[in-house]
Amino acid sequence: MQLKARRLVIAIIAVVIVLLGVIMTWHQHTHFNRNTTVNGVAVGGMITDEAYQKVKATDRTNDVYLDGKLIYNGQASGSGITSSDKDKFVAAQKKQRTFFPSGKKQNVLVTPEHSSSQTAAMRDAVETAVQEMNKGRKAPVDAYAKLENGKISTIAAKKGNQYDTKNLLKQFDNKKNNGTVRLTAHYTQPLTADSKAVQNEKTKLKDLVNKKISYKVENEIYKLNSNDIITSATYQNGKYSFNTHAVNGQIAKINDKQATLGKSFKFRTHSGKEITTSDKGSYGWKISDQRAGQSLAQALADGKNMVNAKADIYGTGYNRRGTGYGVTANNGIGNTYVELSLADQHVWFYKNGKCVFDADVVTGSNTPGNRTPKGVWYIMYQQSPATLRGSNDDGSLYSSPVQYWSPFTDTGCGFHDASWRNNWSKTEYLTTTGGSHGCANMHPADAGTAYHDMEINEPVVIY
Repeated sequence: MQLKARRLVIAIIAVVIVLLGVIMTWHQHTHFNRNTTVNGVAVGGMITDEAYQKVKATDRTNDVYLDGKLIYNGQASGSGITSSDKDKFVAAQKKQRTFFPSGKKQNVLVTPEHSSSQTAAMRDAVETAVQEMNKGRKAPVDAYAKLENGKISTIAAKKGNQYDTKNLLKQFDNKKNNGTVRLTAHYTQPLTADSKAVQNEKTKLKDLVNKKISYKVENEIYKLNSNDIITSATYQNGKYSFNTHAVNGQIAKINDKQATLGKSFKFRTHSGKEITTSDKGSYGWKISDQRAGQSLAQALADGKNMVNAKADIYGTGYNRRGTGYGVTANNGIGNTYVELSLADQHVWFYKNGKCVFDADVVTGSNTPGNRTPKGVWYIMYQQSPATLRGSNDDGSLYSSPVQYWSPFTDTGCGFHDASWRNNWSKTEYLTTTGGSHGCANMHPADAGTAYHDMEINEPVVIY
């Protein structure tokens, strides 16, 4: 009898447990957990239809807070929830569902079919507010690798206190459907020395160590290594940055030996006499140590074996990229040039070593500012027809139409026809008023031939 009674009790208890389990399962499948909110509205213990009705009826404040501080005061609006969103509450209930009743706080988002018109403005306000607050805060500094004097070291990171704008905007995007958006501040973190990015920087810098490269300057080749070129280097955000002061001394030696800019030239005149020109002309080239350093360092990084100096040269006057690079004949002047003798008041035009035309000229008057400058210059450009403008010695202005114009100095000296000139004496330039303002005046009958016998960047030797 006692055994039967005991079995009955156990059976009753089992039935009760099963019933409780069924009731609990039904409740968990149809009701929200007690500390659950939907879009910031408390719906704990409610079935989905009740939750839908409550969230739908609750207005949005559209305010945004950062660590409890109001950073955007929005204009209140309806929830934006409509009947088309009703099924989403079933999905929301399922998302927060647990087997046993839970008191865990959680917010489930339901995105309305038609989002709030203020959402974009709220997001922009968050970004603007964070940028404004960051102005008085210290930005973090990433750790980075550095190559200096052939050795690689790691510079430690420095922490800052600027807000992480990207993180806050991500929080906003995740919470924007709440009636009130509450953000938690996160600070921008620097790259650390042991980060994958910094380790990659070290690897990239190691590729530069003990590398060799050839530097071709016209017909000469100079052998250099990375220590000759790179004083220090970094590699960040996929790009090298080089300090190349180390190469300056080597470039100075190359320029002393080969460059032509700012130097006098040995020149054999039409009569066979060898002269040394003035060093005041603009014709010639020189290597920029800064440009050469960067091109050599980048070539090392790219795994190249040779660099041509042509891309590293510069000049003066109209053509700032240099003239005459690669020209080694005739002491750097080459065999195509214009020769102008002030004493003879005569000009010769050479093509490939052969004089193709010559003519008398009248050059600048014998007064400061009007003398035709000596040196080796170059034809900057050519224009036909042209109008020459300037000022006379008395300060009056002139405007002279010419048919042919080939300037060779930045100050306005060049070859042109002078139809207004009557006196073509070879001593006219020696007077203070009889010559030109510095140009080489040509007979109208000669100027056209001369114009077509010259070309841009061609050297003009004046002595």
